[in-house]
Amino acid sequence: MTESQKPDWYSMWQELGIDIEKHDQLLAVLPNVFKEVYIDAQKNRPESMAFWDFVVGDIHGIRVSELKKAKEEGKKVIGTFCLYVPDEIIFALDAIGVGLCGGTNFSNYASEDLLPANICALIKSAIGFGIGNICPYYAMTDVLIGETTCDGKKKAWEILNEYKPVYVMETPQCKSRPQARDHFLTEIKALIAKLEEVTGKKLTKENLKAAMEKISKKRAQMRRVYEARKANPAPISGKDALLMSQVAFYDDPDREIEMVGKLADELEQRIKKGVSVMDKNSKRIIISGTPMAVPNWKMHHIIESNGALVVAEETCTGTRYFDSEFSEINGDTIEDLLEILADRYLGINCACFTPNDDRLNDIKRLVKEYNADGVVLYTLSFCQPYDVEAKSFEKILKKEGIPVISITTDYSSEDQSQLTTRIQAFLEML
Repeated sequence: MTESQKPDWYSMWQELGIDIEKHDQLLAVLPNVFKEVYIDAQKNRPESMAFWDFVVGDIHGIRVSELKKAKEEGKKVIGTFCLYVPDEIIFALDAIGVGLCGGTNFSNYASEDLLPANICALIKSAIGFGIGNICPYYAMTDVLIGETTCDGKKKAWEILNEYKPVYVMETPQCKSRPQARDHFLTEIKALIAKLEEVTGKKLTKENLKAAMEKISKKRAQMRRVYEARKANPAPISGKDALLMSQVAFYDDPDREIEMVGKLADELEQRIKKGVSVMDKNSKRIIISGTPMAVPNWKMHHIIESNGALVVAEETCTGTRYFDSEFSEINGDTIEDLLEILADRYLGINCACFTPNDDRLNDIKRLVKEYNADGVVLYTLSFCQPYDVEAKSFEKILKKEGIPVISITTDYSSEDQSQLTTRIQAFLEML
């Protein structure tokens, strides 16, 4: 679709109460950043990536119009911020889930007076988008579902609740304890009751199982893409794989199953033909740490602009999205299915838990599976759980002979030169 063929979305944005002036400023920057990071800096990309290029090129257009149409037909739109909120419940109740985490400091102007300076960039960005009237996805939501994965987020929900209805789902802190599973099941049931109230629909064994199967198919296609990244030479860049994961948080699941499946098919053919995006001798890097929401491509861009390849992400926008999966989707009752669902989500290893040896074990496993040369422990400034773990993980990984560097940064470009120097030095020692 050419620029002249694109629909005029201004009337839709105005109807949603979007601050057009600020929104125009945001959309004026994004295409240039995307072109620099994805188009100009990469060669021999998979043809299937044209879909994701189009999605970013029309990021507040077609998908938002789909949500608008769905709402006109009576569906509800549910905003989420974390992997621990089960998509399966949302879609089983004939609602639509959209991920709302912010990945740019553009929106900070709207949140800076409400937050301390020493709070993480993701929270600043998310609240800014939520209250600044610059994100159509926020405007489309009927309710936001928060969770208690960090102290900053707990307070963020209180702020957002003044602008949009927020329901907070409590996530256990010590998930290895037997009572944690019971507590999480109770919280899932409370979430179901809330969403049944919002949607006017009733959860049944049939619609829950169908939703579990659909979301599982989406994750399975994403897993295929990551499996392809194990190949050397690599058929896809880390940046392109990251973009695929980022879009999965808010795109239609059926379309994701189709388009990610096509990408996986192409990558598998590329491997057979020896088609690659980088030299076979490129250093293979795993990024581990905090999530990376659109348009946070900073770390991948620095690493891959210096001749290395990001082969996997141990992040919420990486392997955590799909690594934990249902052993089976089989149960005679809703209760049976909810237990399967709870076990799947408690299998996700985040720094919000204590103790958290499982996440460290995940990193070690990924280093072996992806034949990685080194690990970048990536932390957003003031994210205490990941920052603390980065310190201890760095010592342990070094002791076990795994090259590692710890990077703490935010969404600004001010430290790009410094980070580039550090990454270059790290790559040279591998």
